[in-house]
Amino acid sequence: MSAMMQPQIILLKEGTDTSQGKAQLVSNINACMAVADVVRTTLGPRGMDKLIHDDKGNTTISNDGATIMKLLDIIHPAAKILVDIAKSQDSEVGDGTTTVVLLAGEFLKEAKPFVEEGVHPQNLIRSYRTASNMAIEKVKELAVSIEGKSLEEKKSLLAKCAATTLSSKLIGGEKEFFASMVVDAVLAIGSDDRLNMIGIKKVPGGTMRDSFLVNGVAFKKTFSYAGFEQQPKKFVNPKILLLNIELELKSEKENAEIRLSDPAQYQSIVDAEWNIIYDKLDKCVKSGAKVVLSRLAIGDLATQYFADRDIFCAGRVSEEDLQRVAAAAGGTVQTTVNNVIDEVLGSCEIFEEKQVGNERFNIFSGCPSGKTATIVLRGGADQFIEEAERSLHDAIMIVRRAVKNSTVVPGGGAIDMEISRFLRHHARTIQGKSQLFINSYAKALEVAILFHFALTEKLFAVVFFIRKICKIIPRQLCDNAGFDATDVLNKLRQKHALPSGEGAPYGVDINTGGIADSFANFVWEPAVVKINAINAATEAACLILSVDETVKNPKSESAQGDAAASAMGGGRGRGRGRGMRRR
Repeated sequence: MSAMMQPQIILLKEGTDTSQGKAQLVSNINACMAVADVVRTTLGPRGMDKLIHDDKGNTTISNDGATIMKLLDIIHPAAKILVDIAKSQDSEVGDGTTTVVLLAGEFLKEAKPFVEEGVHPQNLIRSYRTASNMAIEKVKELAVSIEGKSLEEKKSLLAKCAATTLSSKLIGGEKEFFASMVVDAVLAIGSDDRLNMIGIKKVPGGTMRDSFLVNGVAFKKTFSYAGFEQQPKKFVNPKILLLNIELELKSEKENAEIRLSDPAQYQSIVDAEWNIIYDKLDKCVKSGAKVVLSRLAIGDLATQYFADRDIFCAGRVSEEDLQRVAAAAGGTVQTTVNNVIDEVLGSCEIFEEKQVGNERFNIFSGCPSGKTATIVLRGGADQFIEEAERSLHDAIMIVRRAVKNSTVVPGGGAIDMEISRFLRHHARTIQGKSQLFINSYAKALEVAILFHFALTEKLFAVVFFIRKICKIIPRQLCDNAGFDATDVLNKLRQKHALPSGEGAPYGVDINTGGIADSFANFVWEPAVVKINAINAATEAACLILSVDETVKNPKSESAQGDAAASAMGGGRGRGRGRGMRRR
């Protein structure tokens, strides 16, 4: 009777949607599998592209996993985790974004039947992390270092890594041409970690082969006045002055008022304004600079003034380009023209203005510091050039990581198959712990049974983790290329099972539909790409498996609506305009 009298306990607001238990976990897994299926066909050199059209009319064609995941605008809370790991992979190593999403999706797909049969997710999580650690250690063991090589050998090895990345991109047909360009650009900036020191400028028109690399800085001609055409367009060993000030007559501010007692004083005020601008220009000329760049405007008076004295000037230069010129030419951006000394001026071997397609470019080459480079991209459609820029970004990131970590592994699914063989062999040894069951038998029967159940789950989970690493990357490479995946995988298993270990570098040969030595064919990728992909995919899968309840608070939706309403009309008490005058 007392139990019936207990009041009802209400924890959440009315209308709150809660989902928990096995059904919710399976629902999260299904959402992640659906996301992985979207990018599945983009993997590998023969992967397909996705055309994404947004509500603003913008069209994007890409097979880059991170780009596709960002543009999909996924709203499912669990599936957003896959978007996060794709972004993390892209920012960390630059490539392998599709791989990390596919691995996470396959790990969850393989865990789904175990969850449905009642296996506790923590047992799967523990097993996945164990297998992940072993896989990463195996990758490090199989990695080959490129340290100690000569510069030419190192450039060749890095070009192979860049070509492997570009082979799956839209510009894969010219991968050797762009691979050497990317390597030269990365080596030009040296140990500088700032990625913006490598500029990529896009010029529609021409062919991909018309693209070129500038060992220095190149940027499009900025807005200029009539006197610009009278300025010299080429200098040898010029001094460069970098400014962050305006070089033009400033108009009076609104409602500015000057009261004069004598009309003759007006001319003195006008003369003072002109004297200020002429004083600035005289100091720029006396500095000895032949090229003057400013982030702010350089007016028509200053443009003609510099043209009369054979000085080139450009105003409204972007902050990024100005900083790149400073890094390459060795100059310092000045906020005043007073006391300009030689130490703050930059220099280069050749400055010239060059016509590229329909654009005119200002090019600084032969810079003493040499800490920057610029790739000028040519191509047909705008979407093609945009995708080419994303492809080069991935290749640049890969080469930078290869320079810093200096270890590479065979690509084409070879490293995945070798990890699979290693983990499959290790899984057979887990049964050796069965003696623990006998030791614990005397303590409590149920404890021994539970422990045996957990250990068996661990064995199964590791085995299935192994199978998915074995299957997903090589199988998807074959499927996307139109090959018989079963036949190719059987050949790979047979080759990797050789006791001599000579089959370790063998992977899928996209050109013939068979298998080949990936190392001999120069299909390489930095070891950090595979390590980061395995680690990120495993952690994402474990995170999703650890969620057993989802709570959707309706207050959050209404709060967003209230915020929008307040932004539009909530501030009526303040900021009102001037009312109508009463009669």
